[in-house]
Amino acid sequence: MPGPDIPILPSTKVAALLDRYPELEDILIGMAPPFKKLKNPFLRKGVAQVASLQHAAAVGRIPVSALVNKLRAAVGQPLIASDTADARAAYFPPQPEWFDASGIVESIDESKADPDTMPVVTVLQRAANLKGGEILELVTSFLPAPGIEILKQKGYRVWSSQPSPEVIHTYIAKPY
Repeated sequence: MPGPDIPILPSTKVAALLDRYPELEDILIGMAPPFKKLKNPFLRKGVAQVASLQHAAAVGRIPVSALVNKLRAAVGQPLIASDTADARAAYFPPQPEWFDASGIVESIDESKADPDTMPVVTVLQRAANLKGGEILELVTSFLPAPGIEILKQKGYRVWSSQPSPEVIHTYIAKPY
């Protein structure tokens, strides 16, 4: 028997959403194709616990209000006011002073990785071995918003840039 209704908001964690409303999985994946990896139980248990719908919208390159309202409509919740702020904008600030391309010691290209895995596990392992001044580069076809938040929570300096519509570079450095 399903649990009590939860309000679907930008801050709602993907795991909580899918635990309560498993029927929304296909809608979420349809709107944010990178989240098709949620079908992998291991990845679902890890990433979905920390990823919010705000993250999912940033990853899927869609306005958070469009994602939230489509999910709300599917379960009969009233729509919420549209937020014109782009969830992705916060992930692309100007280049920080700590970034120096000559400090890149390794680049991880998501397109060459196992399609059933999330690159965040590899990134966390490699980031733990960084020395002062060294930078790890992650190249993806999507904004790895949940991974960025995990790295920031662990104290890493993180900066992302989007040199083309299909490519995002995320740079990770140890804290000062």
